[in-house]
Amino acid sequence: MNVDDLVAIDVHTHAEVSSRGDASSLAEDLHEASSAYFKVDGAKRKPTLEEIAAFYRERKMAAVVFTVDAEHATGVPPVPNEEVAEAAAANPDVLIPFASIDPFKGKAGIRQARRLVEEHGVKGFKFHPNIQAFFPDDRLAYGLYEAIEELGCIALFHTGQTGIGAGVPGGGGIRLKYSNPLHVDDVATDFPHLKIILAHPSFPWQDEALSVATHKPTVHIDLSGWSPKYFPPQLVQYANSLLQDKVLFGSDYPVISPDRWMADFAKLPLKDEVRPKILKDNAARLLGLCKDS
Repeated sequence: MNVDDLVAIDVHTHAEVSSRGDASSLAEDLHEASSAYFKVDGAKRKPTLEEIAAFYRERKMAAVVFTVDAEHATGVPPVPNEEVAEAAAANPDVLIPFASIDPFKGKAGIRQARRLVEEHGVKGFKFHPNIQAFFPDDRLAYGLYEAIEELGCIALFHTGQTGIGAGVPGGGGIRLKYSNPLHVDDVATDFPHLKIILAHPSFPWQDEALSVATHKPTVHIDLSGWSPKYFPPQLVQYANSLLQDKVLFGSDYPVISPDRWMADFAKLPLKDEVRPKILKDNAARLLGLCKDS
């Protein structure tokens, strides 16, 4: 990957369908509900991994890509982590592989994490507490965090409200309480060398996310899942000042296009020297893609 040639690094994209079949990691009712929430055509929301690579290559961007393993709570098997890693290996100029492991897998999940890093080159792990139905500070996940920290990888946590289950009776069983970013504060405290990303503007807990990221040296924030024109003013203020080295571009593709995100980002009142940090430099350093990382 030639970082100098990249326009941006998108740290938050989803592999929602397997190239080996038309299966999604989400149950169909939740998929349809989130498509309605984000106002996207559900049929167009299922690019294969090769299509994701081509999409980002055309834009001269790189993308961190992952599935979500929540099989314990949903009964739906995820897009295989190995498939994501194989696609990234086949498209190393644009794809950066993350994995997802259901915390309820216990020791088997820990073994899987080590194998994915050591044999498949995975760089990080995505957690979605709402869908996986666990609090990030639950000790059931601590063995997994320990392995991720030891391996030098990144833990990326969904935070705040989710479009998954929105509008479905009872929210489709999805509970919002799991994704308060304060639950990640214990993780950052107990694993002080674990690199962490708090995904999304963390509505309704934006101030909590800013506090954790300001207080804990290893905690970053990605800006995915929202159009920048809807960012809370305090998020823009901190991105422009105290957290300018810890805020990352993320789109949430395919539910939000990086094209739309970039167009709205250009209108934010950010310092000229801050923009390249958010779009590429901070992610390149965190992911170990630049010489000084």
